[in-house]
Amino acid sequence: MSDTDFDLPSEDEEALAAATADVVTGKRSFERDNDHTTNPSKRSKIGETPNTTPSPNRILANKILKERFGLNGFRLEQEAAITHLLNGDSAVVVFPTGGGKSLCYQVPAVAFRYQDQELGRRSSGQSGVTLVISPLIALMKDQVDALLRRGINAAVLNSSVTRDQYLAAQDDLRNGRLDLIYCAPERLNSEGFIASLKDIPGGIRLLAVDEAHCISEWGHSFRPDYLKIARFAKEAKVERIVCLTATATLKVAEDIRNAFSIPKNGLFRTTMYRPNLRLLAEANSNDTDYKAKLVAHVRKYPGPTIVYVTLQKGAEILAADLKSRGFHAKPYHAGMTPQVRTKTQDEFLASRDMIVVATIAFGMGIDKPDIRSIVHFDIPDSIESYSQQIGRAGRDGKPSVCMFYLATKDFYLRNIFTYGDRPSLCSLRLLLKDLCSPDRARLQAGDTFTLSLYTQSREVDIKPTVLGIIYAQMELHFGLFRAAGAMYNKYKYIIKDPNIVLNDASPAASSILKASVKSSKWTHIALDELANSSGIARSDLVRKVDEWNERDAIQLEKEGVQNIFRLERPLPSSPQEVEDIIRQVDESMEATEHQNLARTRALLNLITDSKCFASAIGAYFGDSSDSLSEECGHCSWCETHKKVVLPDEPPQPPDPTKVKRILDKITVRDDPRFLAKIAFGIKSPRITALKVVQTGVFESMNVCDFVELLKVFTVACDTDNAKA
Repeated sequence: MSDTDFDLPSEDEEALAAATADVVTGKRSFERDNDHTTNPSKRSKIGETPNTTPSPNRILANKILKERFGLNGFRLEQEAAITHLLNGDSAVVVFPTGGGKSLCYQVPAVAFRYQDQELGRRSSGQSGVTLVISPLIALMKDQVDALLRRGINAAVLNSSVTRDQYLAAQDDLRNGRLDLIYCAPERLNSEGFIASLKDIPGGIRLLAVDEAHCISEWGHSFRPDYLKIARFAKEAKVERIVCLTATATLKVAEDIRNAFSIPKNGLFRTTMYRPNLRLLAEANSNDTDYKAKLVAHVRKYPGPTIVYVTLQKGAEILAADLKSRGFHAKPYHAGMTPQVRTKTQDEFLASRDMIVVATIAFGMGIDKPDIRSIVHFDIPDSIESYSQQIGRAGRDGKPSVCMFYLATKDFYLRNIFTYGDRPSLCSLRLLLKDLCSPDRARLQAGDTFTLSLYTQSREVDIKPTVLGIIYAQMELHFGLFRAAGAMYNKYKYIIKDPNIVLNDASPAASSILKASVKSSKWTHIALDELANSSGIARSDLVRKVDEWNERDAIQLEKEGVQNIFRLERPLPSSPQEVEDIIRQVDESMEATEHQNLARTRALLNLITDSKCFASAIGAYFGDSSDSLSEECGHCSWCETHKKVVLPDEPPQPPDPTKVKRILDKITVRDDPRFLAKIAFGIKSPRITALKVVQTGVFESMNVCDFVELLKVFTVACDTDNAKA
């Protein structure tokens, strides 16, 4: 196994350490910073002073690092953070991409059994487990595979594992055989899964929260399910917590600390500066031939390259264009099948010249040290995203180039996401009306109800991801209910072993076989209807088909996800209470909209300012390194001392003729934001359902400012409604 199985290769330690030490004539030298001569004496031993005897936990951490992970020494603040955790305290770890974050929970996870043996305080099988919460399926799999090769007991519970693997992992978990278990944050919505975690022999010794910036609503990639992790940690009586991220400003780091009650001395962070990265940027007009520029760039800087674009279709088109010009190029985005994505990723990891044209779906958890170039063909959404993506280049410490192409056209693409995520007041009212229906209004605390978020998304015209955030607010801020998992309302199966199925004499089996409807290939069973008609509990029917599936007697597929919620209190019934919730949610969505616009503006300001890019990034993240005041010597500003100037291409005012054409084609007058989205070219569930894209007016005013469009259509709707 190579060192890269555990994040950054060991030779890059000196490159990272040089960020705070290697200053040449007022500027950091790009070439000199890439001298990889190993000098252990330069390693940063945080908290260690000369002639100080190392603590037992520090000695244990270094022993495990060498014997179990095959590494000779920690880098930067790894040792301090790990020792802090082994002492029983919680921590927040902010290291740049490739900075070795995973070792900060992997080493303690192995160390707990050693501590128990030395102190004799726990019996065999009672050493508990380290639970790793991560949104990255590829990262989970890669880390578990690497740990297993080292003889470290680890497993993953996510959608990528087979039924047999899942059952084996659960058995290992129940019997105290695992050191680490990985899962996605969404699994904490399952009451059954939470119950199984609470019953682990020895408990959860360490909860590791990867991509922890998702906890903060000020973070650039907020995920509502992350807000529930802190509540889970308290309820499961987790011993200690480590939150890890590559991109946390001081405000976000403070939010993370506050969420888990971690004191200031639990924050460990290293400089964001990567001395081997050359940060370049160009601003061009909208009619610039960007493809020609990209071709020239990848020819000048050969080697493994990631080109980041915003849209999936853009990734397909650009990859095809590069391939037609003789480059080894392939697209990568979330719309591709898992098999194709995996094949593309594996090919890229093994290649020395491949170009991947990708959306942000690519790169998270990718362990490839020799990426020579990162190109931002479209503008990313924030400084955080930009820093995270360029951090994937040059993890072997060798010179790598990061190019940023900037144009006013990029803001249209960014605004599609920013303005498209905010639901209208009309949509919020439809949502609350559906949620607080008369039937649900009669439910009491402790009762459960089910609904399909996918179906509701289409009915109220709110994107599924945004709807998930709103439901998290209902749960955490308003205390209405708790997510209690999910169930399926459609089951179908193919019999593989008739002897097992047809000879099953249990009441559940008899009822299922009697109610099953055979089609050409699949046999369908409506379990909800069967439960009502037969008097057999739905859970017993589900358990029976799952049992057949586990015994390989049938091939089972489940469809139609229904989300389950358990009421904490009766749902609001008075118009005033409902309207208060709508107002607060709308204000929250508006704040998020402004925040996202500000993030994009901050990135633009960084690139177009009269300042070293590297120093500006460090300052943004609160890097306290003394070298921040110096210039890096190898970014666009430092090399030219000329500002990157964005061409003056302001939005056009709304054309009254085009406004009238939209109003003539679309009869909707209850939602001006809906009309503004049509004009600007922002898709939504309602727009898709009404087939607006085929009307000829969709995206007809994409050169305008969205806020101005909203004003125009608000006036038009008010005028028409007043006449009605």
